[in-house]
Amino acid sequence: MCEDTPPAIPSEQLKAAMKAFRKRMKLTKLNEESKIGRNPLTSGKQSQVMAIMPPHQYDKAVWDELVRQGKLTDAGRGFYQLAEG
Repeated sequence: MCEDTPPAIPSEQLKAAMKAFRKRMKLTKLNEESKIGRNPLTSGKQSQVMAIMPPHQYDKAVWDELVRQGKLTDAGRGFYQLAEG
């Protein structure tokens, strides 16, 4: 094995990281939509949250691997978003 090649990340860990990311994204959007002064019943507006900071229990290498696989997009400054498609 070449020393420049990072160790493979187990697929179970990648799946768990994606599940945690989706859950955090959902909760962040719900939190944004439920703020005082924002009534989705009258204004019809949805959350504008597109990118979030991923859960810290996973290393940056996990998020970089998910970007490499095309499941996430790096939005910059430590933020990631779900890939289109």
